[in-house]
Amino acid sequence: MAFALPPPALRTKHHNTYVTNVNNVLAGENGGALKGLSLSAIQKEVVSLPDSIKTAVRNSGGGHWNHSFFWSIMGKTGSIAEAPSGDLKASIESTFGSFDEMQKKFNTAAASRFGSGWAWLSVNADGELYISSTPNQDNPLMEGIVDQPGTPILGLDVWEHAYYLKYQNRRPEYIASWWKTVDFDVVAKNYTAVKAGGLPAFDTPLA
Repeated sequence: MAFALPPPALRTKHHNTYVTNVNNVLAGENGGALKGLSLSAIQKEVVSLPDSIKTAVRNSGGGHWNHSFFWSIMGKTGSIAEAPSGDLKASIESTFGSFDEMQKKFNTAAASRFGSGWAWLSVNADGELYISSTPNQDNPLMEGIVDQPGTPILGLDVWEHAYYLKYQNRRPEYIASWWKTVDFDVVAKNYTAVKAGGLPAFDTPLA
């Protein structure tokens, strides 16, 4: 078993590095701890992995999951649902007061994450929406590692390499522009899947 980049075939050199590194773990002497696990299942098992591979899987397995998820929720402006509807909209309004208020809280989490990391809209064990941020390549699936575990339905990469070429150090401007690429039909499907006890469905192919 080995993981491959999701389509389109070429994403970024950073993502490819995460795929290569986690595949090196799979091929190593302690790779048996990951055998048969999906990429999402690996996130949930990071805390219980052998110390010899835990950091590599946390960083590179997390990086692969985070980026694959990130690509899956975005699309081209004009061909995507740019605002939530249905049950997702109702839940956002019930939890945060309005979509605008949710965006403000999410933007604050993303802009205030020191250094590198991610901002998330997730569903907790009680089925409630919440916003969090994580450092480096951690994500809310990593129970026992992150402060606020849950299942993400929306996530934003705030590593500097995600925006520096276009926005330099203007992270808030990058965040504001990113919202225009979010496909809320996909986010709604994630929400429905998670509320039913599942996981977000996105392409994590095996080589």
